Amino acid sequence: MADRLRILVVGASGVLGRAIVAELSPRHDIVSAGSKTGDIRIDIADPASIEAGLKAAGPLDAVACAAGAVNFHPLSAIKPALLEKSSYGLGLTNKLLGQVNLALAARDHLNDRGSITLIAGVLSQTPIAYGSSASMVNAAVEAFAMAAAIEMPRAIRINAVSPTVFEESMADFGPFFRGHDPVPVLRAARAFSRSIEGLQTGQTYRVI
Repeated sequence: MADRLRILVVGASGVLGRAIVAELSPRHDIVSAGSKTGDIRIDIADPASIEAGLKAAGPLDAVACAAGAVNFHPLSAIKPALLEKSSYGLGLTNKLLGQVNLALAARDHLNDRGSITLIAGVLSQTPIAYGSSASMVNAAVEAFAMAAAIEMPRAIRINAVSPTVFEESMADFGPFFRGHDPVPVLRAARAFSRSIEGLQTGQTYRVI
């Protein structure tokens, strides 16, 4: 049985974040974070906000991220552009670099043998129309977790969770995922438990 841990959940007010909190809170102490709500404020797009939020959170055994935004645009509408004007900019600066920066800051803040769990998504493996940004970013998050694992100090572990679309999100995302079988969000939350309470590192836990 895992020891009782102190876990920071970033994006705790979202569909996935609420499920993660519900899954973990009976066994662990949760510190909730978000850009607008939560015990502390963390905007993953802002490195200073990440650093300040981790400092405010105090000692932690795990950081779990359920935050990150990307654009869904048809490839035909995406033109070559610098990052700040590109349709790809949101995903690259928010969901990808935001989580990378969160992981780097957590690396220096977590207790020994702590863990970091990032959020990717099924589009890294199963592309859809309008989803090239999400596919690119999700695959990069998975690759970062795999590569960062071999260099993490103090036995800190890092993994990614890569779920398909949630049943609870079909009203918003169903038109993008025709023919996909949605999963209950609690299945993805249990993958976070597997990452946090297990021993593996450098893994991507696929929830399909």
